[in-house]
Amino acid sequence: MEKISCTKVVLPGESEEKSSGKIGYKIVSRGIKCEKLRNLIIRAVKAHKSNSSNPASSTPGESRFWTIGITLLLIVMWACGMQSMAFHNAKWPATAKFQFAHPAVLIPERVYRNNGYLTVSSNGGLNQMRSGISDMVTIARFLNLTLVVPELDNTSFWQDNSQFGDIFDVDHFIDSLRDELRIVKELPPTQKEKLKTQPLYQMATRSWGNMSYYYRTVLPVFKKFGIVHFLKTDARLSNNEPLENVQKMRCRVNYEGLRFTPHIEKIGKKVVSILRKKGPFLALHLRFEKDMLAFTGCTEELDKEEVKELTSMRYACPWWKEKEINSTHKREEGLCPLTPGEVGLALKALDIDPEIQVYIAAGEIYGKDKRLDDLRAFYPNLVKKETLLPSADMGEIRYHSNRMAAVDYIVSLASDTFAPSYDGHMAKVVEGHRRYLGYKTTIRLDRKVLVALIDRYRSGKMKWDEFSDLVKKTHSGLMGGPIERLKIPGKPKEEDYFYLNPEECLPKIDPSLRGLRSDKTKH
Repeated sequence: MEKISCTKVVLPGESEEKSSGKIGYKIVSRGIKCEKLRNLIIRAVKAHKSNSSNPASSTPGESRFWTIGITLLLIVMWACGMQSMAFHNAKWPATAKFQFAHPAVLIPERVYRNNGYLTVSSNGGLNQMRSGISDMVTIARFLNLTLVVPELDNTSFWQDNSQFGDIFDVDHFIDSLRDELRIVKELPPTQKEKLKTQPLYQMATRSWGNMSYYYRTVLPVFKKFGIVHFLKTDARLSNNEPLENVQKMRCRVNYEGLRFTPHIEKIGKKVVSILRKKGPFLALHLRFEKDMLAFTGCTEELDKEEVKELTSMRYACPWWKEKEINSTHKREEGLCPLTPGEVGLALKALDIDPEIQVYIAAGEIYGKDKRLDDLRAFYPNLVKKETLLPSADMGEIRYHSNRMAAVDYIVSLASDTFAPSYDGHMAKVVEGHRRYLGYKTTIRLDRKVLVALIDRYRSGKMKWDEFSDLVKKTHSGLMGGPIERLKIPGKPKEEDYFYLNPEECLPKIDPSLRGLRSDKTKH
């Protein structure tokens, strides 16, 4: 028999000692269907009835049993009905191999002794901040802290002044996680007064720290100061945290707690609807923007003037440490984004339909049409959000790079196939999210192998059939399916990012169905 766990929680506003027996329960159905849960309750009630000679003259304890049983049955039937409605209203992707139906639960606020208030400054682009925020929520949850809604990075290269509520649904963020931790929009008045007499304690926590570090080193800081500000949020939690509950909490925040604002969701869904009416589409995260090329130092297929412009841009940024870059060497090592022409060749070699719609999920491509024409030669049906929707529909989000990136995230998540030309944060986070949604097809292009093959093909040293065959063999295990996350103890930057492949949150797969893991898959 499958177990149903009922977790005891003290009702909000009451301490465990003073709750006077008022206990709330949240029904957590672990892998059990609503129908089976309902039948279990009915069988229990029938069994009690058969053991009772006269239910009408039952004792107070028996009356309480009948009241609880009937109430519980009604609640379960209501919850199952709501779950069924949600399931049938959901538009599951046709390519999904698994469906993650989250059972309806009765979720009271979690009551715990607050160890302090955590404020954070998120850093990086949208998806770097997204994963960092997921880690901050998780850390706050397991240290029993109260989290203040995070501040977003307004000082990065993109100069986007959007705040959390401009991109994410704040109320949903707070309410959907209320059974795990307390999240507030701002510090309470008493804590604000406290900061008038003592400075806010700020700290940069260790990169890739595990929860042992946070319990041992960071928690005492909260107990001492009460309010602590984390200066950075990215890469603050280890990829391979040994506590599985920690990993699952990261997933819950990222995939369920962080939802875009209704306005952004509406725009994203409208773009998806327009694309769907014309057939299947591939979302291409084409990293060929000016800043990407300048800071990676990759100059393949650029002319002398373009190289000069990008080099000057790199030298003008004091915070970018790497100035002199050997583009040829980086490209051969698979450390450069593929050019639009290289992407076109790779997709053609993989037999991607040349008539498919290719949605460009990216900012402005450096060189604009001159570069996109190299891709259009292989895939003429190129589209962008800016060409699919009039400016009036986009509204003010078109002036904010992170909000535009949020629309690209929605479209990429819904696409039939997702293919990034470089392994930045969006590429990793979207691939992991697509795995969570049912191992949706994601082509992780192996740049190191591809540039070697492309150079041989273009130089005439390899025929098309051989080239195409080798490209297919290289990517047979890089299509977003089940695969073991690469772990390299002591070298977190070289191993797989947790959000690329959140194994602990995915259904267990027969080992024989898993893709093979090799060093080559890191490129």
